[in-house]
Amino acid sequence: MEFPIVTQRLILRPFLLDDLDDLYAIQSRPDVTKYLYWSPRTRDEVREVLARKVGQTGLSRQDDALVLAMTNPGKPGTKTGVIGEVILWLRSVEHRQGEVGFVMHPDHQGHGFATEATSAVLDLAFGELGLHRVYGRTDFRNEASAALMRRLGMRQEAHFLQNEMFKGEWGDELVFALLEDEWLTRSEIKKAEQAAPIS
Repeated sequence: MEFPIVTQRLILRPFLLDDLDDLYAIQSRPDVTKYLYWSPRTRDEVREVLARKVGQTGLSRQDDALVLAMTNPGKPGTKTGVIGEVILWLRSVEHRQGEVGFVMHPDHQGHGFATEATSAVLDLAFGELGLHRVYGRTDFRNEASAALMRRLGMRQEAHFLQNEMFKGEWGDELVFALLEDEWLTRSEIKKAEQAAPIS
């Protein structure tokens, strides 16, 4: 895999130790962690997490993670700050299964950045990495996350009722998934639409 991955508006790259301030600005917020397994983190906790993220740049063994910082360069000459992250886990080598996840700073939500970044990672998953199936999980109450996965063409495969204890109470979980041939067909249709002349 070669980095960075450049999309229309984003640069996706491995995390750097210099990203501490930006990552802390995301992970210290209660509104960010509301539907995540962890609570707002201190600066020292984020520093420890960041040290692990820096090394998560490839997928070779089961449960390896590829963690990429979403950066938006904006206008030329402006600082390229981290506005979120997108993660791809290798959940099964034998069955070519992956899991995708994403976290955004609230100031940058609602602009399609997470959809754009996750779409690029799905291109990588089903292209270079040759995965057969990629799924995503979210808390039932996290409507924005569920909507994002639906926009990507992922189908809801499960709604688990009170399947785990989540921050002191029973929580429901939704599971969305997409197959390799579904993604490739969707990508071909999108390319054809973009190439079609405007009448």
